[in-house]
Amino acid sequence: MIKIFKSETIWDKPFDLLRKKWHEVPAGDYRITTSELLQLSDKELLEKWSQIRISASTGSSFNARGWYHLLYCDVFRGKKIMDVGSGLGIDGITFAEHGADVTFVDIVQSNLAVLKRLCHLLDIKNVDFCYLDSIDSLKDLPTNYDVIWCQGSLINAPFEIIQEEARELLTHLPIGGRWIELAYPKIRWEREGMLAFENWGKKTDGGAPWMEWYDLEKIMKRLTPAKFEVVLHFNFHNEDFNWFDLVRTE
Repeated sequence: MIKIFKSETIWDKPFDLLRKKWHEVPAGDYRITTSELLQLSDKELLEKWSQIRISASTGSSFNARGWYHLLYCDVFRGKKIMDVGSGLGIDGITFAEHGADVTFVDIVQSNLAVLKRLCHLLDIKNVDFCYLDSIDSLKDLPTNYDVIWCQGSLINAPFEIIQEEARELLTHLPIGGRWIELAYPKIRWEREGMLAFENWGKKTDGGAPWMEWYDLEKIMKRLTPAKFEVVLHFNFHNEDFNWFDLVRTE
């Protein structure tokens, strides 16, 4: 196993460690557990989720999330999207409603259970679901996705662990496919005190076991040996986030 950590065992089973945190999902300005959501009636669940999507993507939140819904909804129509770390499905369901074929991939079963109920309630049929018990869980997915979509889902574990996951994800993305990812930039890490990554996770993501900054060089290194060209790359939302839209050209 990886030897760079103070504890050689904490990351031996990374998905087990991460799912202790990520049953709690971002819901606009607060967080909620998907087990709580599953206790709601169908009407309450749909109303709650709709409110969360509105608060997370419109008004003052448009600059955080709404802009890329506007940018990509039509682009993704008829495309096959893998939504990695789909959480509440604010992105994936939105794209599916606009005609994308979406596979929701998540490490927490209750997250996927909520998404299945929501898609049923919204009469969305162009979706599939994959429980990411381990990296091997990805192997049975199709190999012809048009887009791998990772909105902040590949920055909560050490580089070497995520690199292993990325290499499996890349077996499902052919030449011409897009890798689109949201991360946190180095300038934010510097602004917030250059904390050790295990402590930065606690500060930025409410108790996450790890948070690591990324720039274009680190993203490209993580994706090697695959080759990509840049479609879009920039920091946004007061440099809280950075955006990577890459096309595979290997």
